[in-house]
Amino acid sequence: MQDYPNSGVPDASRPEDRLPEDVTYLRTKIVNVVMIGRPGGEWVLVDTGMPGSASKIVKAARERFGREKPEAILLTHGHFDHTGSLDDLLDLFPDVPLYAHEQELPFLTGKADYPPGDPTVGGGLMAASAPFYPNKGIDLGERVQPMPADGSVPFLPEWRWLHTPGHSEGHISLFRSSDGTLVAGDAFITVKQESALAVLTQRREIHGPPTYFTPNWEAARTSVARLAALRPASAITGHGEPMAGAELSQGLEQLSSNFDTVAVPAAGRYVDSAHIDPET
Repeated sequence: MQDYPNSGVPDASRPEDRLPEDVTYLRTKIVNVVMIGRPGGEWVLVDTGMPGSASKIVKAARERFGREKPEAILLTHGHFDHTGSLDDLLDLFPDVPLYAHEQELPFLTGKADYPPGDPTVGGGLMAASAPFYPNKGIDLGERVQPMPADGSVPFLPEWRWLHTPGHSEGHISLFRSSDGTLVAGDAFITVKQESALAVLTQRREIHGPPTYFTPNWEAARTSVARLAALRPASAITGHGEPMAGAELSQGLEQLSSNFDTVAVPAAGRYVDSAHIDPET
């Protein structure tokens, strides 16, 4: 696990300098959490990473912001690797508000389970292990609130949230138009997450959402197109290193234009959803 606090002179070779000063991230094993806020000030946590990561998140927050407690916790979605440390953090900070998209709430209040992982998509060990990944919903009860219906983001007035389903029904991304910063969650990612070797080396390249945990490819295609149309200047995704500039814009445009051939797996349990007419 690594963390990359923004500091010093910008250097495009360093992942932390592909993001604005008030956006940083922490990698927890295979997934990133995002911290938004200026060093020394108040901050918001986006996702909570893998189980056992709470102490690492708290330590990074203390060092960067001088305070451990976030103003709020936002969830891009509720998959196990994005909520793994949520219980521990809520125990530490019982009064911190928690938000997710309204369509994600059934999976966060014990009313629904996610579709099981699909090992038949191919691509490597991470995909082959999909049946072993937790897909049960969790029950946060009234602790979790729906994101504001007007698209505003609690405690982050410059940001807006966008509904970007496909990887999950209530998946969201966050965007700040003033500087083009995008927090994409798993709507698209910057590593081939199906491959254990790619995850280990963090080889940077734009991919669609993790194939083994994406049940609706029609919606995923639409979400990628929506994010590409924003023309973000920088992006941090749920998996992989940040991207910025031409590397991001060209890669995202190619992903959107060629989604069916480069993102949708050739076969798999949910691949037929790529060909469903949304009007039917």
